[in-house]
Amino acid sequence: MEENVVRLEYHGKEIILVATAHVLKQSADLIKKVINEEQPDSVCVELDEARYQNIQNPKAWENTDIIKVIKTKKAGFLFANLILASFQKKIAKNLNTVAGQVMLQGIDSAKETGAQLVLADRNIQTTFIRIWRKLSFFEKIKLIFSLLFSFGDDSEISNEDISQLLKTDVLESVTFEMRKQFPKIAEILISERDQYLAYKIKEAPGNKVVAVLGGAHVPGVKEEIFKTQDINKLLEVPPKSAASRIIGWGIPIVIMGLIIFSFIANIETGMHQVSAWILWTGILAALFTALSFGHPLSILTSLVAAPFTTLNPLIACGWLTGLVEATIRKPVVEDINNIPKDIFTVKGFFTNRFLKVLLIVIMANIGSSIGSFVAGLDIARTLFQM
Repeated sequence: MEENVVRLEYHGKEIILVATAHVLKQSADLIKKVINEEQPDSVCVELDEARYQNIQNPKAWENTDIIKVIKTKKAGFLFANLILASFQKKIAKNLNTVAGQVMLQGIDSAKETGAQLVLADRNIQTTFIRIWRKLSFFEKIKLIFSLLFSFGDDSEISNEDISQLLKTDVLESVTFEMRKQFPKIAEILISERDQYLAYKIKEAPGNKVVAVLGGAHVPGVKEEIFKTQDINKLLEVPPKSAASRIIGWGIPIVIMGLIIFSFIANIETGMHQVSAWILWTGILAALFTALSFGHPLSILTSLVAAPFTTLNPLIACGWLTGLVEATIRKPVVEDINNIPKDIFTVKGFFTNRFLKVLLIVIMANIGSSIGSFVAGLDIARTLFQM
């Protein structure tokens, strides 16, 4: 494992990068050995404040209020987090180790040696938002389904797999096979974080710094140490693109304009246009909710809400549908505890009430979006045939 230790000199400061796989006991042993022998002034770990709190108190999220998550528009963010965390736990189980063990070892060893602990990674929510805002609508849909169907079976982890794990970490392991399909994700998930990690490591107090990093980051951080980073730009949460705002408000305005024009031209045509909008958006939203095995009242909510929410970018059909589902079938602690197991099986995904609510939020939104697109085409076609 010694080949996974990289030593650098930067302006009189000794920086030691330790390449790890986040689920390997060998990596934890290496971290303990390096920190004990080097007695650094600072230990940097690849965590942000939120993940640090989670790893210190892994049971805290049992109190997660799914209704509050939906109301604060964080269902997609939580869903991505659950997939990543569950994927890590799955690998850890196969390796007979503990998820997050290497980071815990870094934290414990820092305390034991009196080194200052530095949380060196960018806020995970900032990373996810930057990814989401960079993707087009169809790329987002493609990513969601890629995440859902990108997991393999529960076969044993081979030595080759272990070697590969040392070159990646949990944040990028899920999307490892999708980097060619999603180059924007690779840029934000790896390259940008390399820059941020390098900045935090260079700024760590003391003359000797040990940094515990996922193996995928070491080559990039090694180069970035000697470059200048624009930290404010890396922390910037990009606003929604002008195109998305125009589309978000433009489509409802155009649709309303076409319907009004239809009524002016012919009341019967206008009624047909209204019916087309209600039926396409409502039925497809309801269908996607039904495919997620939503409660009958949740399906009805999608059917009724979609024609209105698709005309208002500030409200999503999935939010309303998810709130109804979560109220009727409120998830319990057992559902949350079973997520790492249930998220990898079709049966578990649909029987776990917590996962089902998140799925319904996403699927209802997808259904209503497709419905608005199809209905818009139908309305335009009818007008051209007048």
